[in-house]
Amino acid sequence: MSAALANAPRPPAPLLVRLPDGESLRQMFHRRYGPEGRLGWGPLLRRAYGYYTPDDVYEALVAGLVVPGVRWLDVGCGRELFPSNPGLAEILSKRCDRLVGVDPDPTLQENPWVHEKVASGIDAYDGEGAFDLVTLRMVAEHIERPEACVQSLQRALRPGGLAVVYTVFSFSPMPLLTRLAPMGLRHVVKSWLWGTQPKDTFPTRFRMNTRSALQRLFAGVGMREEALLRLDDCRTFARFRWLAEMELRGMRACRALGWPYPEHCLLGLYRKPWEP
Repeated sequence: MSAALANAPRPPAPLLVRLPDGESLRQMFHRRYGPEGRLGWGPLLRRAYGYYTPDDVYEALVAGLVVPGVRWLDVGCGRELFPSNPGLAEILSKRCDRLVGVDPDPTLQENPWVHEKVASGIDAYDGEGAFDLVTLRMVAEHIERPEACVQSLQRALRPGGLAVVYTVFSFSPMPLLTRLAPMGLRHVVKSWLWGTQPKDTFPTRFRMNTRSALQRLFAGVGMREEALLRLDDCRTFARFRWLAEMELRGMRACRALGWPYPEHCLLGLYRKPWEP
C-alpha cells in the first residue's frame, strides 16, 4: 500500500447505510434526467407511474455511501462508473479520497473517472484491506469463479467495510433468454433494444445471481447481508414508447395483485465484520 493511501483522511467508520428514500430518488431523478422543463417522454412516463429504474436506485444508494474520505474500489467498471449519469460519476470521483477501477477489459483505459486503473480480474487483485466500499455494478452475472471473487472482495475491504452488488436476477425472463442466445445474436438484440455496442456485451455465467447464492458466498468469507432490495426492471422496451408503457402497466397490475414483477434486479449490501 502506498504511503499516500495509508495516510489519507478517513471517513467515519463504519459506513452508515441509508437506503434511498423518496427525496433521494427524486434528487437522483433530476440529476440524471435534467430539470423539469427538459425531461423527455421516458422519464415523464416513468414518473407518471411512480417508477424509478434499478439504475436510479443504485446510483442514489452509492451517492449516499461515497462520503468525503471514502476509499472506493469499483469492480468491472469498464469505461463508465454510471453509463447514463456521467455528472454523478464526476461528483463522486472528486468527493472520494481514492477510486480504483479493476477490470481486465481494455475499455477500462477509456474510463475518465477512476483515479487508478488495474487491468485485472478481481480474483487476482489484492486490495490489502484498503477500501471502505467495493461496488459491482452489473458484474456478478459475468463472474466465472464466484468463491474467488468474494474472497478478493473480503480482502480488499477494511473491517466494517461494505460490498454493494447490483445485478440481474438469474431467473428473470431476459437472463433466461440470454442463456439460450449465441453471442452474435445478443449483440444484435442489445443494439436494437438499448443501443449498446458489441464491445459492451460480455459472456454471462449467472453463478451468483440469486439472494441465496449471494448470502452463501458472502457468509463463506465471514460477511453478512445488511440489506437486499428487489428492484422491478421495466426497461426492456424503454426506447419504444407504447411498449414501455405496456411494461409499466404490467408492473402496476402485478403490484395491485400482490405478485412479483417477473423481470427484476438485485441490490445487495454485505458488511465485513467491524473490529474496533
